[in-house]
Amino acid sequence: MAAPARKVLTGARVVLPSGTVPDGEVVIDGAHIGGSAPSAGQEPAAEHWDLTGHWVVPGFVDLHNHGGGGASFTSGTVEDVLTGIATHRAHGTTTLVASTVTGEMDFLAARAGLLSELTEQGDLAGIHFEGPFISPCRKGAHSEALLRDPRPADVAALLDAARGAARMVTLATELPGGLDSVRLLADRGVIAAVGHTDATYEQTVAAIDAGATVATHLFNAMPPLGHRAPGPITALLEDERVTVELINDGTHLHPAVLELAFRQAGADRVAFITDAMDAAGFGDGRYLLGPLEVDVVDGVARLVEGGSIAGSTLTLDRAFRRAALVDELPVGQIVRALSANPARLLGLDHRIGSLEPGKDADLVVLNEGFAVKGVLRHGEWVVTPQVPATAGPSAA
Repeated sequence: MAAPARKVLTGARVVLPSGTVPDGEVVIDGAHIGGSAPSAGQEPAAEHWDLTGHWVVPGFVDLHNHGGGGASFTSGTVEDVLTGIATHRAHGTTTLVASTVTGEMDFLAARAGLLSELTEQGDLAGIHFEGPFISPCRKGAHSEALLRDPRPADVAALLDAARGAARMVTLATELPGGLDSVRLLADRGVIAAVGHTDATYEQTVAAIDAGATVATHLFNAMPPLGHRAPGPITALLEDERVTVELINDGTHLHPAVLELAFRQAGADRVAFITDAMDAAGFGDGRYLLGPLEVDVVDGVARLVEGGSIAGSTLTLDRAFRRAALVDELPVGQIVRALSANPARLLGLDHRIGSLEPGKDADLVVLNEGFAVKGVLRHGEWVVTPQVPATAGPSAA
């Protein structure tokens, strides 16, 4: 006999937009949330899951991710990309944007075509182009030989190749064509993100005024904050129109810097990302990030040549756990940074990002120590909680 389409999750601390409900209940009707409230009256024909001692939070949304499970979104086959998606999905990321790295324009256009097909199928939420329109002064793990100025014609060519799947483009907006490209992106409904930039404070303000709304991995690959030269960090933190990406892996940011960003920007303007590369969820070793070799040692990815940090091996469940146990952030703020805020940026907050009736049944079950014990996507278990499920009455 087929499992009931309705699932009732009871007993957990359920994190809603209005706050946390102890001993709460979430009702799943097929692929959507049918209700979330304290336990109520019941009727037959549902599968019941007693999640006492657990948390139930919305599925995580990753805006910036280059791969995982040993597979690359930048250069892998369709099967590789699906492997990377599955790896992150098992760690609670139910919505994922695939990020590229700098390459030849023809190669990036071809990648956009492949990734757009997976977007159309619903496996991805879209494409993020990180490079080639970035500063050679702040290139990080990008090939300097392949960088180029952000001319609007070139930016538009990548958007066209993505067939409507482009969600974000990272730009060094101080470069020739940068501001015009920001305006182009804004006109086409694509996020313009300031990153890998050597911009001044004034140049960054101009980019925000032109339509830039995201800071790509704030603090990393940009000038440090200075008392006479406040640079892009100050401009991005102070403007309410900007959401700041943060990589909370303990390597990219000191805890005090993360606290500074939360205090200055506020919990509604922070999006935790992974910036993950192939090694996420896979292990140490030597990898390729675009054309560049990367060594991963003790979970930290660095370029073989030069030693720059090369993305991360982070998964969003680890970012959640660190935020709760090391940074001691309130769970509601962490959920906003991992789910609600990136969903809003993607224009998908009518479907995902919070546990509300009618939205997609995407959620994560965490234990007391914030380890993943269950992942539900579109009403189906990706990771099944190891607690007994019983058939019986359901919520009315």
